[in-house]
Amino acid sequence: MKKLKIELVVAVFIFCFSCAAFADQSSVSLETPDSVERGSEITIKVNVTHSANNFFHHTKWVYIMVNEEEIARWGYSNYKNKRPKANNFTNEIKYIVTDDVIIQVEAGCNIHGSKNKAINNIFIK
Repeated sequence: MKKLKIELVVAVFIFCFSCAAFADQSSVSLETPDSVERGSEITIKVNVTHSANNFFHHTKWVYIMVNEEEIARWGYSNYKNKRPKANNFTNEIKYIVTDDVIIQVEAGCNIHGSKNKAINNIFIK
Protein backbone atom coordinates (compact mmCIF):
# COMPACT_ATOMS: atom_id res chain seq x y z
CA MET A 1 0.00 0.00 0.00
CA LYS A 2 2.82 2.39 0.86
CA LYS A 3 4.48 1.66 -2.51
CA LEU A 4 1.20 2.50 -4.29
CA LYS A 5 1.02 5.89 -2.51
CA ILE A 6 4.59 6.71 -3.52
CA GLU A 7 3.89 5.71 -7.13
CA LEU A 8 0.77 7.87 -7.13
CA VAL A 9 2.69 10.89 -5.81
CA VAL A 10 5.40 10.35 -8.45
CA ALA A 11 2.77 10.01 -11.19
CA VAL A 12 1.06 13.25 -10.13
CA PHE A 13 4.42 15.05 -10.01
CA ILE A 14 5.33 13.81 -13.51
CA PHE A 15 1.91 14.83 -14.84
CA CYS A 16 2.20 18.32 -13.37
CA PHE A 17 5.76 18.71 -14.66
CA SER A 18 4.81 17.57 -18.16
CA CYS A 19 1.84 19.99 -18.23
CA ALA A 20 4.14 22.83 -17.22
CA ALA A 21 6.70 21.84 -19.85
CA PHE A 22 4.14 22.09 -22.64
CA ALA A 23 2.27 25.05 -21.21
CA ASP A 24 2.76 28.65 -22.11
CA GLN A 25 1.75 32.14 -21.18
CA SER A 26 -1.31 33.81 -22.66
CA SER A 27 -0.41 36.05 -25.59
CA VAL A 28 -2.38 38.67 -27.50
CA SER A 29 -2.55 40.42 -30.83
CA LEU A 30 -4.65 43.48 -31.59
CA GLU A 31 -6.70 44.48 -34.64
CA THR A 32 -7.64 48.14 -35.07
CA PRO A 33 -7.51 50.67 -37.89
CA ASP A 34 -4.47 52.96 -38.04
CA SER A 35 -6.46 56.14 -38.65
CA VAL A 36 -10.11 57.20 -38.63
CA GLU A 37 -12.30 60.27 -38.95
CA ARG A 38 -13.03 62.01 -35.64
CA GLY A 39 -16.17 60.54 -34.03
CA SER A 40 -15.91 57.22 -35.89
CA GLU A 41 -16.95 54.02 -34.17
CA ILE A 42 -14.31 51.30 -34.45
CA THR A 43 -14.14 47.65 -33.45
CA ILE A 44 -11.23 46.72 -31.21
CA LYS A 45 -10.43 43.01 -31.62
CA VAL A 46 -8.19 41.17 -29.18
CA ASN A 47 -6.95 37.78 -30.36
CA VAL A 48 -5.83 35.60 -27.44
CA THR A 49 -3.58 32.56 -27.87
CA HIS A 50 -2.93 29.99 -25.16
CA SER A 51 -1.92 26.32 -25.14
CA ALA A 52 -4.62 25.07 -22.78
CA ASN A 53 -8.14 25.69 -21.62
CA ASN A 54 -9.03 23.33 -18.79
CA PHE A 55 -9.84 23.45 -15.07
CA PHE A 56 -6.15 23.45 -14.18
CA HIS A 57 -4.64 25.76 -16.81
CA HIS A 58 -6.39 28.53 -18.75
CA THR A 59 -6.41 32.21 -19.67
CA LYS A 60 -7.57 33.99 -16.50
CA TRP A 61 -8.07 37.57 -17.73
CA VAL A 62 -7.97 39.90 -20.73
CA TYR A 63 -8.12 43.69 -20.69
CA ILE A 64 -8.23 46.64 -23.09
CA MET A 65 -6.87 50.07 -22.16
CA VAL A 66 -7.30 53.29 -24.12
CA ASN A 67 -4.89 56.09 -23.22
CA GLU A 68 -3.98 54.23 -20.00
CA GLU A 69 -7.62 53.88 -18.88
CA GLU A 70 -9.14 50.42 -18.73
CA ILE A 71 -12.29 50.26 -20.86
CA ALA A 72 -12.94 46.50 -20.89
CA ARG A 73 -11.95 43.44 -18.86
CA TRP A 74 -12.94 39.80 -19.14
CA GLY A 75 -12.28 37.44 -16.23
CA TYR A 76 -12.31 33.65 -16.40
CA SER A 77 -12.22 30.90 -13.78
CA ASN A 78 -11.74 27.14 -13.37
CA TYR A 79 -15.42 26.34 -13.87
CA LYS A 80 -16.30 24.94 -17.29
CA ASN A 81 -18.94 27.58 -18.09
CA LYS A 82 -16.62 30.37 -16.87
CA ARG A 83 -13.49 29.43 -18.89
CA PRO A 84 -12.71 30.81 -22.36
CA LYS A 85 -14.61 28.94 -25.07
CA ALA A 86 -11.38 27.77 -26.75
CA ASN A 87 -7.58 27.82 -26.39
CA ASN A 88 -7.46 30.60 -29.00
CA PHE A 89 -10.30 33.10 -28.97
CA THR A 90 -11.24 36.69 -29.84
CA ASN A 91 -12.90 39.35 -27.70
CA GLU A 92 -14.08 42.60 -29.21
CA ILE A 93 -15.75 45.85 -28.30
CA LYS A 94 -16.91 49.00 -30.08
CA TYR A 95 -15.26 52.32 -29.29
CA ILE A 96 -15.85 55.87 -30.56
CA VAL A 97 -12.61 57.67 -31.39
CA THR A 98 -12.72 61.39 -30.64
CA ASP A 99 -8.96 62.05 -30.54
CA ASP A 100 -5.67 60.21 -31.18
CA VAL A 101 -5.55 57.14 -28.95
CA ILE A 102 -3.13 54.50 -27.78
CA ILE A 103 -4.78 51.10 -27.34
CA GLN A 104 -3.09 48.47 -25.20
CA VAL A 105 -4.26 44.90 -24.58
CA GLU A 106 -2.94 42.05 -22.47
CA ALA A 107 -4.05 38.58 -21.32
CA GLY A 108 -2.80 36.44 -18.48
CA CYS A 109 -2.61 32.70 -17.82
CA ASN A 110 -3.69 31.56 -14.35
CA ILE A 111 -0.32 29.76 -13.91
CA HIS A 112 2.27 31.37 -16.21
CA GLY A 113 1.07 34.96 -16.57
CA SER A 114 1.30 37.13 -19.66
CA LYS A 115 3.59 36.71 -22.65
CA ASN A 116 3.13 40.19 -24.12
CA LYS A 117 1.19 43.40 -24.43
CA ALA A 118 -0.05 44.52 -27.83
CA ILE A 119 -0.17 48.26 -28.51
CA ASN A 120 -1.67 50.15 -31.48
CA ASN A 121 -1.97 53.87 -32.13
CA ILE A 122 -5.01 55.27 -33.89
CA PHE A 123 -4.68 58.73 -35.39
CA ILE A 124 -7.40 61.18 -36.43
CA LYS A 125 -7.33 61.90 -40.17
